Amino acid sequence: MDTTITFEVGDKAPLFTVEETEGEIISLEKLLSEGKRIVLYFYPKDSTPGCTVQACDFRDNMGILSSNNVIVLGVSKGSKKSHQNFIGNQNLNFHLLMDTEGELLDMYGAWREKMNYGRTFLGISRSTFVIETDGTFSYAKYGVKAKGHAERILKHLALE
Repeated sequence: MDTTITFEVGDKAPLFTVEETEGEIISLEKLLSEGKRIVLYFYPKDSTPGCTVQACDFRDNMGILSSNNVIVLGVSKGSKKSHQNFIGNQNLNFHLLMDTEGELLDMYGAWREKMNYGRTFLGISRSTFVIETDGTFSYAKYGVKAKGHAERILKHLALE
C-alpha cells in the first residue's frame, strides 16, 4: 500500500464537493469560506456497535460544537438508504456524506490496509480530521478508537 496518503497536522485538506444523504451538496471550500471549522470523520459501517457509539457521541455534543461554528461530517461507503436508516434510528443531527465509490476515502487516505486475526485486507480505517478555517489540519489521526472519541475532539478544539 505504498500509494496510501497519510496526512499530518499542518497539511492542507483536499477540497471536495459531495452529496449528503438527503441530496444537499456539501462543499468544503464553501464551508471554510463561511468560517466553519470541520470535523470530518470516516467510519467503517452504519449501525454497527462502534460506529453507533461514535456517531451518538458526536450527536450528543452537537450543541457545543455548532454553537462554536464547528460542523461534523461523517463518511462511510454506506448507501443512501443505509445512511438514512442510521440517521433516523439514532436521531443523528449532522450530515453523512455519500461516498459509495470511496473517492473521499482515497482522497483522505482512510481506505487502508488493515489486519484482523492475522488476515490482511483493505478497509475503512476509523479516521478523523479537524480542518481549520484556513483549510489546514489541526488534527489528523488514523485508526482512532470509537469510544470517547468525541470527547477527545472537544478537548482538541478547547470546547470541553
